[in-house]
Amino acid sequence: MLSDQELLRYSRQILLAQVDIDGQLRLKNSRALIVGLGGLGSPVALYLAAAGVGELHLADFDTVDVTNLQRQVLHDSASVGLSKVDSAIARLTAINPEITLRAHRTALDEDSLATVVKAVDLVLDCSDNFATREAVNAACVAQGKPLVSGAAIRLEGQLSVFDPRLAHSPCYHCLYGHGSEAELTCSEAGVLGPLVGLVGSLQALEALKLLAGFGEPLVGRLLLIDALGSRFRELRVKRDPGCSVCGGQHD
Repeated sequence: MLSDQELLRYSRQILLAQVDIDGQLRLKNSRALIVGLGGLGSPVALYLAAAGVGELHLADFDTVDVTNLQRQVLHDSASVGLSKVDSAIARLTAINPEITLRAHRTALDEDSLATVVKAVDLVLDCSDNFATREAVNAACVAQGKPLVSGAAIRLEGQLSVFDPRLAHSPCYHCLYGHGSEAELTCSEAGVLGPLVGLVGSLQALEALKLLAGFGEPLVGRLLLIDALGSRFRELRVKRDPGCSVCGGQHD
């Protein structure tokens, strides 16, 4: 049940017919893994904590650097030098002490990633490198857990949802294959803060829809964001039956 304090805290979203008491209870009983607590993970963590997702697993092996503060709004100047997970826990606890926070301060290898993905209902990939995205996708496919994937660099962003529970859903590998050898990071190519805030906020929105059970998630669709021209474009993405990651899942 929801306590009187929780009914008050979440009253504005409970007022939504799509959420209501039942949806809020589903959020309270949900567990989500956030991989990466940087530019994308910051709004994701802030909004999921504020919305009352009952248990958040926070995964990041990095420490806060002064160059992060331009876009990673989960952290502040006093956090420089601290573990991003510890910085996040302090901020999220201050926002919502009603939820449970689980810390993962070291890089997740194949075994630990499988364990934590199995323990949650949904995964949000907020990482900044292809190898991590591939590993997270493979774990989600193996465990049958939905994955909300976002990316942003320079002035361009992308967002999609991959749900291996659905026979028609592609996985991350269906879309991106083996990636690009010329993969760049934000430290090399640059990125604008509000863009990662926008993509991360949309990731949080997709996660809340999936966890509370309302709306139409972005499954089988890739949202492309052009921040320079303030334009959004949507592409349809089909599952690849020959995909080396998810190809045999629904045979």
